[in-house]
Amino acid sequence: MSLLVLVLLTLLSYPLGLALGQPWLLPLLNAAPAYAVMASRLRRGDRRGAAVAMLVWALALAVAGTVAFSLWPTSPDALVLNGPAYRDEMLHWIRTGEGREGSPRLFLLQHLVHLMAFVVLSLATASTLSLFMGAVLMNYMSFYVASLCRAGAPGWAVATMGWHPWAVCRVAAFCLLGVALAEPLLSRILRYPYPGLGASRALFRLAAAGLLADVVLKATLAPTWGRMLRSLLG
Repeated sequence: MSLLVLVLLTLLSYPLGLALGQPWLLPLLNAAPAYAVMASRLRRGDRRGAAVAMLVWALALAVAGTVAFSLWPTSPDALVLNGPAYRDEMLHWIRTGEGREGSPRLFLLQHLVHLMAFVVLSLATASTLSLFMGAVLMNYMSFYVASLCRAGAPGWAVATMGWHPWAVCRVAAFCLLGVALAEPLLSRILRYPYPGLGASRALFRLAAAGLLADVVLKATLAPTWGRMLRSLLG
Protein backbone atom coordinates (compact mmCIF):
# COMPACT_ATOMS: atom_id res chain seq x y z
CA MET A 1 0.00 0.00 0.00
CA SER A 2 1.42 3.39 -0.99
CA LEU A 3 1.60 6.39 1.31
CA LEU A 4 -1.02 8.14 -0.80
CA VAL A 5 -3.48 5.28 -0.30
CA LEU A 6 -2.69 5.25 3.42
CA VAL A 7 -3.46 8.97 3.68
CA LEU A 8 -6.69 8.61 1.70
CA LEU A 9 -7.90 5.70 3.84
CA THR A 10 -7.04 7.67 6.97
CA LEU A 11 -9.02 10.65 5.73
CA LEU A 12 -12.01 8.44 4.89
CA SER A 13 -11.91 6.73 8.29
CA TYR A 14 -13.24 9.88 9.98
CA PRO A 15 -16.52 10.46 8.17
CA LEU A 16 -17.11 6.70 8.09
CA GLY A 17 -16.31 6.16 11.76
CA LEU A 18 -18.33 9.17 12.92
CA ALA A 19 -21.30 8.25 10.73
CA LEU A 20 -21.38 4.70 12.13
CA GLY A 21 -21.66 6.17 15.60
CA GLN A 22 -19.57 3.63 17.54
CA PRO A 23 -16.77 5.25 19.60
CA TRP A 24 -14.49 2.18 19.54
CA LEU A 25 -14.89 1.78 15.79
CA LEU A 26 -13.32 5.12 14.86
CA PRO A 27 -9.79 4.37 16.19
CA LEU A 28 -10.05 0.86 14.75
CA LEU A 29 -10.74 2.28 11.29
CA ASN A 30 -7.94 4.81 11.82
CA ALA A 31 -5.37 2.19 12.77
CA ALA A 32 -6.14 -0.72 10.42
CA PRO A 33 -4.60 0.65 7.19
CA ALA A 34 -1.59 2.02 9.08
CA TYR A 35 -0.87 -1.37 10.62
CA ALA A 36 -1.12 -3.07 7.24
CA VAL A 37 1.46 -0.68 5.78
CA MET A 38 3.80 -0.97 8.75
CA ALA A 39 3.68 -4.78 8.81
CA SER A 40 4.22 -5.03 5.06
CA ARG A 41 7.27 -2.78 5.13
CA LEU A 42 8.78 -4.46 8.16
CA ARG A 43 8.37 -7.85 6.52
CA ARG A 44 10.45 -6.53 3.60
CA GLY A 45 13.10 -5.28 6.03
CA ASP A 46 12.24 -1.66 5.31
CA ARG A 47 12.31 -0.25 8.85
CA ARG A 48 12.94 3.29 7.67
CA GLY A 49 9.97 3.07 5.30
CA ALA A 50 7.76 1.72 8.08
CA ALA A 51 8.79 4.61 10.35
CA VAL A 52 8.12 7.19 7.63
CA ALA A 53 4.71 5.65 6.99
CA MET A 54 3.78 5.90 10.68
CA LEU A 55 4.85 9.54 10.85
CA VAL A 56 2.82 10.35 7.73
CA TRP A 57 -0.13 8.50 9.25
CA ALA A 58 0.12 10.52 12.47
CA LEU A 59 0.15 13.76 10.48
CA ALA A 60 -2.90 12.62 8.52
CA LEU A 61 -4.69 11.76 11.78
CA ALA A 62 -3.92 15.20 13.23
CA VAL A 63 -5.17 17.11 10.20
CA ALA A 64 -8.14 14.91 9.32
CA GLY A 65 -9.27 14.49 12.92
CA THR A 66 -9.11 18.20 13.71
CA VAL A 67 -11.02 19.14 10.55
CA ALA A 68 -13.61 16.38 10.95
CA PHE A 69 -14.35 17.16 14.59
CA SER A 70 -14.52 20.89 13.82
CA LEU A 71 -16.92 20.58 10.89
CA TRP A 72 -19.07 17.58 11.88
CA PRO A 73 -22.68 18.83 11.71
CA THR A 74 -23.62 17.45 15.13
CA SER A 75 -21.61 17.42 18.35
CA PRO A 76 -19.08 14.54 18.17
CA ASP A 77 -18.64 14.45 21.97
CA ALA A 78 -20.11 10.97 22.41
CA LEU A 79 -18.10 9.56 19.50
CA VAL A 80 -14.55 10.36 20.65
CA LEU A 81 -13.12 8.21 23.41
CA ASN A 82 -11.95 10.43 26.28
CA GLY A 83 -12.55 13.47 24.05
CA PRO A 84 -14.86 15.52 26.31
CA ALA A 85 -12.84 14.77 29.45
CA TYR A 86 -9.55 15.77 27.81
CA ARG A 87 -11.11 18.89 26.27
CA ASP A 88 -12.51 19.99 29.62
CA GLU A 89 -9.16 19.39 31.32
CA MET A 90 -7.28 21.40 28.70
CA LEU A 91 -9.76 24.28 28.60
CA HIS A 92 -9.63 24.47 32.39
CA TRP A 93 -5.84 24.70 32.18
CA ILE A 94 -6.04 27.46 29.57
CA ARG A 95 -8.55 29.50 31.58
CA THR A 96 -6.97 29.06 35.01
CA GLY A 97 -3.39 27.86 34.54
CA GLU A 98 -4.22 24.90 36.78
CA GLY A 99 -3.83 21.24 35.86
CA ARG A 100 -1.36 18.64 34.65
CA GLU A 101 -0.39 20.44 31.45
CA GLY A 102 1.52 23.15 33.30
CA SER A 103 2.85 21.03 36.18
CA PRO A 104 5.86 18.72 35.60
CA ARG A 105 5.14 17.07 38.94
CA LEU A 106 1.79 15.94 37.56
CA PHE A 107 2.38 15.36 33.86
CA LEU A 108 5.59 13.34 34.25
CA LEU A 109 3.72 10.53 36.02
CA GLN A 110 1.01 10.49 33.35
CA HIS A 111 3.60 10.42 30.56
CA LEU A 112 5.41 7.54 32.24
CA VAL A 113 2.19 5.52 32.57
CA HIS A 114 1.33 6.12 28.91
CA LEU A 115 4.85 5.18 27.82
CA MET A 116 4.92 1.95 29.84
CA ALA A 117 1.47 0.94 28.58
CA PHE A 118 2.54 1.64 25.01
CA VAL A 119 5.75 -0.40 25.33
CA VAL A 120 3.99 -3.37 26.93
CA LEU A 121 1.18 -3.36 24.37
CA SER A 122 3.66 -3.08 21.49
CA LEU A 123 5.75 -6.04 22.64
CA ALA A 124 2.75 -8.19 23.61
CA THR A 125 0.63 -7.59 20.50
CA ALA A 126 3.18 -6.75 17.77
CA SER A 127 1.93 -3.14 18.08
CA THR A 128 -1.66 -3.91 17.11
CA LEU A 129 -3.12 -2.61 20.36
CA SER A 130 -0.52 0.14 20.73
CA LEU A 131 -1.47 1.57 17.31
CA PHE A 132 -5.10 1.43 18.40
CA MET A 133 -4.09 3.21 21.61
CA GLY A 134 -2.18 5.75 19.52
CA ALA A 135 -5.28 6.43 17.41
CA VAL A 136 -7.33 6.95 20.58
CA LEU A 137 -4.75 9.43 21.92
CA MET A 138 -4.54 11.27 18.61
CA ASN A 139 -8.31 11.52 18.38
CA TYR A 140 -8.85 13.04 21.78
CA MET A 141 -6.01 15.50 21.17
CA SER A 142 -7.55 16.41 17.79
CA PHE A 143 -10.91 16.75 19.54
CA TYR A 144 -9.36 19.28 21.94
CA VAL A 145 -7.85 21.27 19.06
CA ALA A 146 -11.19 21.24 17.24
CA SER A 147 -12.82 22.45 20.47
CA LEU A 148 -10.61 25.55 20.36
CA CYS A 149 -12.12 26.32 16.97
CA ARG A 150 -15.64 25.67 18.26
CA ALA A 151 -14.88 27.92 21.26
CA GLY A 152 -14.16 30.85 18.96
CA ALA A 153 -10.37 30.83 18.58
CA PRO A 154 -9.24 32.28 15.21
CA GLY A 155 -8.49 29.73 12.53
CA TRP A 156 -4.85 30.84 12.23
CA ALA A 157 -4.39 30.34 15.98
CA VAL A 158 -5.91 26.88 15.90
CA ALA A 159 -3.64 25.93 12.98
CA THR A 160 -0.44 27.27 14.57
CA MET A 161 -1.03 26.81 18.30
CA GLY A 162 -3.67 24.12 18.71
CA TRP A 163 -1.17 21.29 18.38
CA HIS A 164 1.40 21.98 21.08
CA PRO A 165 5.02 21.40 19.99
CA TRP A 166 5.70 19.05 22.91
CA ALA A 167 2.71 16.90 21.91
CA VAL A 168 4.08 16.68 18.36
CA CYS A 169 7.41 15.39 19.74
CA ARG A 170 5.61 12.81 21.87
CA VAL A 171 3.48 11.57 18.99
CA ALA A 172 6.52 11.19 16.74
CA ALA A 173 8.38 9.28 19.46
CA PHE A 174 5.48 6.87 19.96
CA CYS A 175 5.26 6.25 16.21
CA LEU A 176 8.93 5.25 16.09
CA LEU A 177 8.62 3.06 19.18
CA GLY A 178 5.59 1.32 17.70
CA VAL A 179 7.62 0.33 14.66
CA ALA A 180 10.68 -0.82 16.59
CA LEU A 181 8.79 -2.81 19.23
CA ALA A 182 6.44 -4.56 16.80
CA GLU A 183 9.14 -6.72 15.27
CA PRO A 184 10.05 -9.22 18.02
CA LEU A 185 6.57 -10.77 17.80
CA LEU A 186 5.65 -9.74 14.25
CA SER A 187 8.72 -11.47 12.80
CA ARG A 188 7.58 -14.72 14.41
CA ILE A 189 4.01 -14.38 13.20
CA LEU A 190 4.98 -13.50 9.62
CA ARG A 191 8.07 -15.74 9.70
CA TYR A 192 10.68 -13.38 8.36
CA PRO A 193 14.35 -12.96 9.40
CA TYR A 194 14.78 -10.55 12.30
CA PRO A 195 18.24 -9.51 13.54
CA GLY A 196 17.01 -8.28 16.91
CA LEU A 197 16.20 -4.96 18.54
CA GLY A 198 19.67 -3.70 17.66
CA ALA A 199 18.49 -3.29 14.08
CA SER A 200 16.19 -0.52 15.27
CA ARG A 201 18.85 1.32 17.27
CA ALA A 202 18.38 4.51 15.25
CA LEU A 203 14.63 4.46 15.84
CA PHE A 204 15.14 4.08 19.60
CA ARG A 205 17.56 7.01 19.65
CA LEU A 206 15.17 9.25 17.76
CA ALA A 207 12.27 8.17 19.99
CA ALA A 208 14.30 8.92 23.12
CA ALA A 209 15.16 12.36 21.75
CA GLY A 210 11.48 13.00 21.03
CA LEU A 211 10.43 11.96 24.53
CA LEU A 212 13.10 14.16 26.10
CA ALA A 213 12.08 17.11 23.91
CA ASP A 214 8.47 16.53 24.95
CA VAL A 215 9.31 16.92 28.65
CA VAL A 216 11.68 19.87 28.22
CA LEU A 217 9.39 21.81 25.88
CA LYS A 218 6.30 21.16 27.98
CA ALA A 219 8.01 22.19 31.21
CA THR A 220 9.38 25.41 29.72
CA LEU A 221 6.73 26.49 27.22
CA ALA A 222 3.40 25.31 28.64
CA PRO A 223 2.77 28.27 31.00
CA THR A 224 3.40 30.84 28.24
CA TRP A 225 1.50 28.77 25.69
CA GLY A 226 -1.49 28.59 27.99
CA ARG A 227 -1.53 32.35 28.54
CA MET A 228 -1.42 33.00 24.78
CA LEU A 229 -4.32 30.62 24.20
CA ARG A 230 -6.24 32.28 27.03
CA SER A 231 -5.89 35.67 25.37
CA LEU A 232 -7.10 34.26 22.06
CA LEU A 233 -10.18 32.69 23.67
CA GLY A 234 -10.95 35.85 25.61
